[in-house]
Amino acid sequence: MKLYTSVGPNPHVVNMFIAEKGLDIHKVPVDLLAGENRQAAYGLINPTQTMPALALDEGEVLAEITAICEYIEERHPSPPLIGETPVQRALTRMWVRRIDLGIAENMANGFRFSEGLALFKDRIHCFPDAAADLKATAQEKLTWLDGQIAGRTWIVGDRFTLADILLFCFLEFGAGVGQPLNPDNKNIAAWFARVKARPSA
Repeated sequence: MKLYTSVGPNPHVVNMFIAEKGLDIHKVPVDLLAGENRQAAYGLINPTQTMPALALDEGEVLAEITAICEYIEERHPSPPLIGETPVQRALTRMWVRRIDLGIAENMANGFRFSEGLALFKDRIHCFPDAAADLKATAQEKLTWLDGQIAGRTWIVGDRFTLADILLFCFLEFGAGVGQPLNPDNKNIAAWFARVKARPSA
């Protein structure tokens, strides 16, 4: 396998997932800031030109972080980061989707349409007028999540999963682009510290 990787929260998710698995996967750096991922050569590898992408030995290329992580989990099930049973896997996927749609996507687009506008305006269709509302929505969902995880060690309960990795990587990203965690979200703040203490972080 070969991982095309770069800066940003999405590559961070996959790299942290791989680290939690204890795997050594060959990595090919792609200069996202210089727009290397928007060039024809990378477009032949991943037509959506997004990062990261995992080239499989069989010749297929996976280019969405959840698909990449699910594939790695199936190939290397220990330690389980999605789940060992149908119920565990379904619960992890449920929380991953909630975090992805409610927090990660809003946070990322809030950045792309404001602080990151100069970088993204010629790469994707941007909506600068929506940036503040997207950021506010991400914060509202974080406050909701703070209540949901009261009394839990990890997002899904007592299992560290892809949901924790996804949220951690996007919160770390947000802290660096003007979207810090509201300190009133004490459950998430304590959870964040627990994740931050893991070697994979």
